Parts: sequence; structure tokens; C-alpha cells
Amino acid sequence: MKQLAILGSTGSIGVSTLDIVAAHPDRFRIVSLTAGRNLELLQQQIRRFNPRLVAVLSPADADALKRSLGAGAPEIVSGIEGLIACACHADVDMVLSAIVGAAGLIPTMAAIENGKDIALANKETLVTAGSLVMAAVARKGVRLFPVDSEHSAIFQSLEGHRRRDVRRLILTASGGPFRNRALAELQRVTPAEALAHPNWSMGRKISIDSATMMNKGLEVIEARWLFDLPAEQISVHIHPQSIVHSMVEYLDGSVIAQLGIPDMKTPIAYALSYPERLPLDLPPLDLCRLGTLSFEMPDMQRFACLALAYDALREGGSAPAVLNAANEVAVEAFLNGEISFLNIPGLIRATLDNHQAAPLEHIDEVLRADRWARTEARRIINKSV
Repeated sequence: MKQLAILGSTGSIGVSTLDIVAAHPDRFRIVSLTAGRNLELLQQQIRRFNPRLVAVLSPADADALKRSLGAGAPEIVSGIEGLIACACHADVDMVLSAIVGAAGLIPTMAAIENGKDIALANKETLVTAGSLVMAAVARKGVRLFPVDSEHSAIFQSLEGHRRRDVRRLILTASGGPFRNRALAELQRVTPAEALAHPNWSMGRKISIDSATMMNKGLEVIEARWLFDLPAEQISVHIHPQSIVHSMVEYLDGSVIAQLGIPDMKTPIAYALSYPERLPLDLPPLDLCRLGTLSFEMPDMQRFACLALAYDALREGGSAPAVLNAANEVAVEAFLNGEISFLNIPGLIRATLDNHQAAPLEHIDEVLRADRWARTEARRIINKSV
């Protein structure tokens, strides 16, 4: 039985993971859970899965949760120390890292340093500190399994093949809700429109990232570290149906792809059970009913955030960490009505332009770059108001 810590249990990935655990109680045991503000759902999860340790954001949240649960409450901790404690619990075999944003870096890195295998759904961990994370994975001899559907597809398409035979990776992207919207209309896009993804059910931040295609840009950077290939060997194709999750092209022209319905339970389950495949209660993929699968190249003018991600990857060092932090500030500002949809890439570009990229040799340097970028992005917003 595999013993799990789930970082971000009340988000969409965490909820899907717990559905898989509930369907396979003979395979998995929940040791620890962490969550943000959704204490009501967390309380339900605690009662159902009986974790030994739980982490929340603040001591006040911890006290409120203890009062709600009463005598049956597990140990409840808070803050970054609480996240680390949950990730590094002695009984944990694997950590499902699904905290949204750069906040997932520290507990994920701590888990690696403590010899835990990682199922990684927090792409920002590799975006901000890819070289340091992968070096720690190698040094500690742990396994890191991708949970993003695109990286899981590449991982599966590489199985049984020689890495030196790879010509390129092809990440697919739905194109989000504005793929065919006139550029002139994007200035008036509302948060509600941007949150309405056509294929996937995701959290608010990731939904906005999908609309700008920054999500795909972050995945390009993540793929660089997961599969040890440069930006020049990582392509993006728009695939509106979200059926082909990604592909690998080999030197002989062969292209190996992984297909499936757009449901995150498939890559989550594969990461948890590798190399086995778990039976999942999902509808089968009916290609005959679908009829057509289409692909197109992304318009880098429409999706300026994707171009920015490639630029940051090529610049290297602290640039991806700054890109990610500026994007998180920009997305929050858009959702709060402070900037327009088209101002998101402009804010990120301005922050990057004001930054001098430097090599990263320690996590503290990543955190400094992250803090600087948030402060700078906020300064630019305040100056423009």
C-alpha cells in the first residue's frame, strides 16, 4: 500500500486524487493533507480519509478546524512549516504536489531532500528552480512523475524508446476560450469569460493561464527540465479537441502520441501507480464519434505570454522565476479588475525588462527573484493606475 501526502487537497487535482484513492482503498493510504481556505471541504476530506497530519494556512485556521472536528481531529499544523511537515512525514512514500503557484516549491523540495517520490502537478516548482530540483532528484535517487496531462503524455510516449533518438517534443494546447476571438475584442474580455475553459475544469489561476497560454509557456519550461531538452526541441501545437495530450517526434520521422478524453484522473492515476495502470470509471475515447482532430501553430501575437515564456527559458537563470511571479501578480490583478486581459503580457514583459537575470545556485536565490518580481510587478501596476 502506497502512503500519500497530498499538497493542495481541496483543489481540482487534489479532489481528483482523493477520488482515485477512494476507488482503490487497497492501494493507497492518506497520511497527510494540506489545503488553503476551503476548510469546509478539508473537514469532509479529513473525516473520510483519516489523515494523521493536516496543514492549513494560519494558526487561526488550524484552531477553527480543530474546533469543528472536535475530539476526532488529527494533528493540525499551519504555515510553511506545516506544509513541510506534511510533505516530509516519516510514513509518506509519495507526495502529490498540487499547490497552485510558487508556494509549492519549498515543501516539494523538502520532500525530495527527505527521499520522497514526487507526483508533480505544481509546474511552478520546475519553472522557478528546475536545475536545482532535478539535481536534488538525482542526488537523492527519488522518482519524479509528471501529473500535467501534457507531460504525462510525453513521459508515456518516451517509454521503451532511446532518448537520443528524440527529435522534438510536441506539447498540445486547446487554445483556450479566445483562440478565434478577434484581437481587438480581447481588450474587453471579462474575468468570467476568461475563466470559461472549453474543455477542462480547472482552478481560477490556471484557467486564466490557459486563456493567455502562459500555462503552455510554463509547461514548455517544465518540459525542458523534466526531459532534459532545450527550447529548440520543444514545440507547441494548438489542438482544440484536447484529445491528443502531447507527442514525441523521433529522428526517423515516427511520432508517438498519447490520446484520451480530457480528464485529469488518467495522468494522476498513472503517476500514483506507475508502472501499473489502474482501472478508472471514465467513458471510453470514441474517435469515430469525434470524427476530426485538428492542429495549428499558435499565433505568438495573440498568445504573447507563450512567446515570453520561450524568451525567459532561453535567457535562463532567474528569468523563469521572474516570469512566473510577474504572471501570478498579473493574473490576480486581472481577476480583481485592476488591469485588462491584454495588459497581462505587457506587465510580465515590463517586469522582465527591468530584471537582470542571474544564475541560480540555491533555493534562496529563487525566492529572492520571486519576491523582487512580485514587488516590481505591483509597483508597475500602481504606477499605471
